[in-house]
Amino acid sequence: MTQLTWKTHELTVGELSQRSGVPASALRFYEREGLIHSRRTSGNQRRYTRDTLRRVAFVRSSQRVGIPLGRIREVLSLFPEDHVLTKEDWARISECWREDLTERIEQLENLRDSLTDCIGCGCLSIDKCALANPYDKLGEQGAGARRLLKSCC
Repeated sequence: MTQLTWKTHELTVGELSQRSGVPASALRFYEREGLIHSRRTSGNQRRYTRDTLRRVAFVRSSQRVGIPLGRIREVLSLFPEDHVLTKEDWARISECWREDLTERIEQLENLRDSLTDCIGCGCLSIDKCALANPYDKLGEQGAGARRLLKSCC
């Protein structure tokens, strides 16, 4: 592994990939999506500032908990691209997602608790469906597992 010194101000895509554990192809995708930014050298090579490591770690962590890239981009766009994100910035960002994450947790708990009995889809293929969803009333609310969605319960 290439060792970067504290004096290293910019990283190549390979160095960023190695340090972050994210494939170079994903880094290029993140750049196309506006999640990270680079400058180009005279030879058209990408150079990333060191703080890009923080942004990449944030993007990856956000993806792991299910935050869509569009939402990640929205939040990161609140800051200028040359702004080094601080602890206070991260706290502010996490507040933006608290409600989303709470809703996701509730949906997953509903799925976990209902999965063995019925997936709540109105399929009538399980004996209990006739009791939990007589005459497919949930089907009138739309497609999908209606009982597991917070808005329809």
